[in-house]
Amino acid sequence: MKITLKVWRQQNGKTPGEFKTYQLNDVSEDMSFLEMFDILNDDLVRKQDEPVAFDHDCREGICGMCSMYINGRAHGPMTGTTTCQLHMRHFKDGDTIVVEPWRATAFPIIKDLMVDRSAFDRVIQAGGFVSVNTGNAVDANSVPIPKQDADKAFDAAACIGCGACVATCKNASAMLFVSAKVSQLALLPQGQPERHIRVKKMVEIMDAEGFGNCTNTGACEVECPKEISLENIARMNRDYLVANIAD
Repeated sequence: MKITLKVWRQQNGKTPGEFKTYQLNDVSEDMSFLEMFDILNDDLVRKQDEPVAFDHDCREGICGMCSMYINGRAHGPMTGTTTCQLHMRHFKDGDTIVVEPWRATAFPIIKDLMVDRSAFDRVIQAGGFVSVNTGNAVDANSVPIPKQDADKAFDAAACIGCGACVATCKNASAMLFVSAKVSQLALLPQGQPERHIRVKKMVEIMDAEGFGNCTNTGACEVECPKEISLENIARMNRDYLVANIAD
């Protein structure tokens, strides 16, 4: 396959960026999107040009690192798919592919396609945990949990924190991410003692980091590679309201 790439290049967050055009003439349809970028960078290095900086880690769809805006969609054209699991067979010979970084004030650009998503880390540090006494491992069946609740908690915990919801939202809202992290604990018995404190602290940090407001357009759910449900946002809003009334 012959592919034309238009890639956003930016030295750092303080310098202006621009699209650069690259031509790849021998792309296999069996390559992943990141493997195709590896080929591009190999060609650039051979030409003594600077390779494109992009995030990646496990390349198994679970780390959330592979954040790219591809032809106007977070992670590319396939629903429920991360960039690293997107394959070139979903493109056609001769296609032009435009690749950009996430665009959000809370995700400042580091270089090229890399953005600083440490704002998510600070949200988690504010309350995305449970405080428990350490000691011997508790028997798995000692705390009975209804299967329906366990399933919903597991679905919320599937969020990989990639930031596609923020990049897709017209307001750069992080509500889907934060609500997933709130819900995965709020649905379990272990998360109940700190439930109201947790949601207040995480929402407070989310707002302080500069993420926008949620207007329930649903774009985040559509583009989320793990298909996290908007139901989590409704649950977080209810918990936040109860927490403030309780005070």
